[in-house]
Amino acid sequence: MADEIQVNGKCHCGQIEIEAVVRKSEVRACHCTDCQKMSGAPLRAIAIAPAEKIKITGIPKEYIKIGESGNKRIQAFCPDCGTQLFATDINKTMYNLRAGFLEQKNLLEPNTHVFTQSSVPWIKTTSSNS
Repeated sequence: MADEIQVNGKCHCGQIEIEAVVRKSEVRACHCTDCQKMSGAPLRAIAIAPAEKIKITGIPKEYIKIGESGNKRIQAFCPDCGTQLFATDINKTMYNLRAGFLEQKNLLEPNTHVFTQSSVPWIKTTSSNS
């Protein structure tokens, strides 16, 4: 499928490596306050990969975040350098990869902006799903 792209990346210290297949059409820019706080940036680009199309080498540290909705989400990062790697559901069926650590980040332009009600006023967006 032309929409699918193989991606790979390493955390800053190289301890954790991830390879995955993502769909370019499902790359998003998330403006939620959790993404802002956890990334230290006004938004975070994410590329979605199903569990069967991801390979993780190394053992990320996991933190369970309970959202305003009550949903539990695993947030994963390198235990040594702190690089943000992904978020996933409790059953680990779908992974939201943090595009910033991926080698192919220049090919992962967000198609959708979500949670734009939390967006900082100086960012202009053209679409919103939440």
